[in-house]
Amino acid sequence: MRPFAYERAADARSAVAARAAGAADGAGAVYLGGGTNLVDLMRLGVVSPGVLVDVTRLPSDGVEETAGGGLLIGAAMRNSDLAAHPLVRRRYPMLTQAVVAGASGQIRNMATVGGNLLQRTRCSYFQDVTKPCNKRAPGSGCPARNGDHRNLAVIGQSEACVATHPSDMAVPLAALGAVVHIEGPGGARQVPMPGLHRLPGDTPERDTVLEPGDLITAVELPPLPFAARSRYRKVRDRASFAFAVVSVAAALDVEDGMVKDCRIALGGVAHIPWRAERAESALRGSPATEAAFAQAAAEELAQATPLPHNAFKVPLARNVVVRTLLDLVEAS
Repeated sequence: MRPFAYERAADARSAVAARAAGAADGAGAVYLGGGTNLVDLMRLGVVSPGVLVDVTRLPSDGVEETAGGGLLIGAAMRNSDLAAHPLVRRRYPMLTQAVVAGASGQIRNMATVGGNLLQRTRCSYFQDVTKPCNKRAPGSGCPARNGDHRNLAVIGQSEACVATHPSDMAVPLAALGAVVHIEGPGGARQVPMPGLHRLPGDTPERDTVLEPGDLITAVELPPLPFAARSRYRKVRDRASFAFAVVSVAAALDVEDGMVKDCRIALGGVAHIPWRAERAESALRGSPATEAAFAQAAAEELAQATPLPHNAFKVPLARNVVVRTLLDLVEAS
């Protein structure tokens, strides 16, 4: 591991300034949250920053109610604290379920909300510096396309990259239409989800729309009363500490047997947390039945272009969507 300097920021503006100073010196400065992804990549030699700006002590580590009835979650909040927060558990249970499904207890105790969102979209080739990878070394190629791609993307991938975004937490945030608050060299701004993460296209090295020096300070959850009846379901190769093969975050508002409104997002299938907008549109005004759920899921997954060894994800995703929606109907 390359030697690096360490700085601890007291607030968002000082963090942005420290990161800018490190970049100006040519050292390559990055923000450090819990380090559960960054430190691993440093040890592997995938990244070698010269300066780490610690943002875990910023005064943005709690949950506040917003005027409209939503929640504002500080980016420095630990994942375990987020999952246990009573307002999150009561109003947005799929978010609690996703965070708990995301990693071991030890990692959740370290990982932050902002860091979880910004963990690298990756596959095994990205983490192996002896292999080519367009995300790590642009233009070097994507060996996963003809290699090990069983658990990689089936929607939205490109010739340049077929990696999947690994965050569980990001899936319900995309379903809910969360808004990410950012502080950067140009000031404060907000980015909606979906919209924070990028599809790979020809530039897979850029995972998000963030500009150099941008710092996530908070995530805002909109008021959505029917999200209190929501669920996150994750299919994985082993019972714990594994990335999703397919996951679904869903909230369903049913009145008189008809779908009044819904929110659905998929994980484990794309380079980004995938908002199932086609399925949502198909379901609104439809009967809350297994047949309607299956048809909506099929419409969403019609755009899938799987590779030879991950085509099984398409029917799996369809079945998980249907089962999750049926569970919500039965629980209502």
